[in-house]
Amino acid sequence: MHVMATFVTIGYGDQKGYDRTEASVRDAAHEHDARLRETGVVMGIAGPPVQVRNPDAGGVTVEQGAYLSSGLPIAGFALIEADSLEEAIGLASKSPCAVAHGVIEVWPLQT
Repeated sequence: MHVMATFVTIGYGDQKGYDRTEASVRDAAHEHDARLRETGVVMGIAGPPVQVRNPDAGGVTVEQGAYLSSGLPIAGFALIEADSLEEAIGLASKSPCAVAHGVIEVWPLQT
């Protein structure tokens, strides 16, 4: 049985970078993501985050906003399966954040 690795991708991008990318390039990237979703990739646009803490299991606190800060906002996430990191990079490189002047991180999940 062939077991594929799972990768989490985190896309960063903003409207300014998206808007300066040619429509045909953006359209091809959205079509690429639609094909990935058709094959079972779990993908979504990031909504407003909250931070959850429960130090020493002594009580939950929740704060609005991201803990992480970066030069670009987080735009979305995906869970993809691929045979290798190189294949996962190839898949991520055709998505909207990668082609529209943003960046996509590819994180291998350790099991």
